[in-house]
Amino acid sequence: MQEMTSDVAPTNFPYTATAYIIGSATSIAAGYIGMRIAVYSNTRTTFMCCRDVNDGFLTAFRGGQVLGFVLVGLAILVLEIVIITYKAAWFDGQLDAISASDATDDEKNKQLKDLTRRLFELVAGYGLGGSTVALFGRVGGGIYTKAADVGADLVGKTLMDLREDDPSNPGTIADNVGDNVGDIAGMGADLFGSLAESTCAALVVSSTSIELIDTPDALYFPLMITGAGIIASFVSVLFVHAFKVTVDNVQAVLKWQIGLSTIFMTALVIPVIFVLPETFSLPRSDGGDIVVTQWLAYGCIMFGLWSGMVIGFITEYYTSNAYGPTLYLAESCEMGPAPNVMQGLALGYISCIIPILCLAATIGFSFTYAGLYGIAIAALGMLGSLPVALTIDGYGPISDNAGGIAEMSGLPSSIRDKTDALDAAGNTTAAIGKGFAIGSAALVGLALFGAFITRVEGQRVDILKPVQFCGLLIGAMLPYAFSALCMKAVGDAANKMMAFIISDYNAGQESIKRGEAYNPDYDGCIKISTDASLERMIAPGVLVLGSPLAAGFFFGPNAVAGLLAGAIVSGVQVAISASNTGGAWDNAKKEVEKRRSQHKADAAAAGIDLVAAKEEYLGLPDGDARKAELGEWVLKADKLTEMKIAAVVGDTVGDPLKDTSGPAINILIKLSAITSLVFGSYIKSYNIPTLYSGDSQPVA
Repeated sequence: MQEMTSDVAPTNFPYTATAYIIGSATSIAAGYIGMRIAVYSNTRTTFMCCRDVNDGFLTAFRGGQVLGFVLVGLAILVLEIVIITYKAAWFDGQLDAISASDATDDEKNKQLKDLTRRLFELVAGYGLGGSTVALFGRVGGGIYTKAADVGADLVGKTLMDLREDDPSNPGTIADNVGDNVGDIAGMGADLFGSLAESTCAALVVSSTSIELIDTPDALYFPLMITGAGIIASFVSVLFVHAFKVTVDNVQAVLKWQIGLSTIFMTALVIPVIFVLPETFSLPRSDGGDIVVTQWLAYGCIMFGLWSGMVIGFITEYYTSNAYGPTLYLAESCEMGPAPNVMQGLALGYISCIIPILCLAATIGFSFTYAGLYGIAIAALGMLGSLPVALTIDGYGPISDNAGGIAEMSGLPSSIRDKTDALDAAGNTTAAIGKGFAIGSAALVGLALFGAFITRVEGQRVDILKPVQFCGLLIGAMLPYAFSALCMKAVGDAANKMMAFIISDYNAGQESIKRGEAYNPDYDGCIKISTDASLERMIAPGVLVLGSPLAAGFFFGPNAVAGLLAGAIVSGVQVAISASNTGGAWDNAKKEVEKRRSQHKADAAAAGIDLVAAKEEYLGLPDGDARKAELGEWVLKADKLTEMKIAAVVGDTVGDPLKDTSGPAINILIKLSAITSLVFGSYIKSYNIPTLYSGDSQPVA
């Protein structure tokens, strides 16, 4: 490796590139392990549900645990190895040279801060690698799973009135595979990127404090926060055995996990703060210094931690069919799809209010009392219970696919009822996981923004400056352009999927009429989803990676600062509303389907065949007592069928919102910021305004 000094500014190669490759490989490895475990856990969950719903729950929960703890453990372990390796390669030697020099103490301190900043800027490539994988995991996985889900639902449920995961629906396998791709690998890579990036941002900003540098181990306080979170999560998951899980309390047990991990994390961070100096100073954007104490740093972490829990629970309130907003959405289906769509959009918009207030409070406190460093450790606080959050999020697709396996295996309906109870809780907890991801993305994006400003030696975004204001406007537009690309990709792929399913299903029915077997073409649907995800994730990727680089090259770092600020402010609102709207529509559909199934069961218990009853009802004259008796059953069945169609329309509109464009905006926020940070020196030195003026400097 080439020699690096604080006086001579070489290129980033090979350090940043190596960190990038390592970050990408670690993210891929964590996602792969999670997917493999999820596939193994699917069938085991189905089997254990044959015995008892508690056994099925524990199996799915343990499968999610592997994803949560492996991903967080690998992220921190590998990042620490990268830091130790880079220190041994050149940092320690340069540190000894600074100590032995004849420079004044002030000059030495400046050289030391520059050297430390240089180390962590190179390590930041690790976060960029993780986020790049997350981009394609989130966007590509989202396109894959929603193309299959929308196509299978619209054809199977509205046109052919098939059951969920009916094996005669060719899109069933692609739908189940997509759950693993989008919700296991995609979510895992997303939160891996959040953890890596927030840690890298905190490390970069910490290099501006000489007290943190001089205090043993204080620089690595961000990694210790995550370590405390791992311990807190490990203790909290043990408490799952304190509950006997039934069909009725699955969701409550999962909610307890979030609450317990937050409480344990609150206590376990206290010993960790004492690695910090009693007071340390950080630079203000106006040129002064902020004096930070250990307990102020603890307050920043607590704001992030508890805000994350509040955001998770508010997300549950707006998306669960156990609460009023989603139940009202289900009732709106009585008048057709249009009221359902309007009410769902309104629900998503209003659900932004409390999460945004929580984020504003966290940012206000952290920035006031600890500057950009406070925001970075607040983001780590919000990710403090990440192993539990990922456990719960991984539990969702495992239990969902367990239901699909039960249906396709022809198991008794009682088994499917158990897996559906697990899945219903999983849908809500998946929405909670998205809330964590979006909230942390806002803080991580702001922390990375601060690290970028530190690297380019900027000060603030001034909307009275034309370049920065124009960057702000363009940045605010990016989430909408990104969402449009993702949703159009899902819509186009879903159209192809629907045409294929209809053609294959109709051909199969003709085969059955001829006395031949019908073998649905599952491979054809998988190919459509795979091709769409690979082809259509390129444009969103170019938009995310290219926008800050293009803005920086043509207009300089001030334009990039404005663009990042606009993307953060706009993106978090769009992401929350899209994810919550889609989640509410999904659970409103499940509520309507539950009512419809209950009506069928009640009719069967009363000895009424609804199909035969409708034929008899239509043949009877008005005023007949028998017609009046049958009418109560038949008309309610027809009404519930119409409500189901309206609910399915809302659900399919919401699918790409909650599983593709909404969560993927997290990646837009974070990846554009980490890209700007990693290429910050190039953006500062090699842009058209600077080159034109002849003031370009070597990249530091």
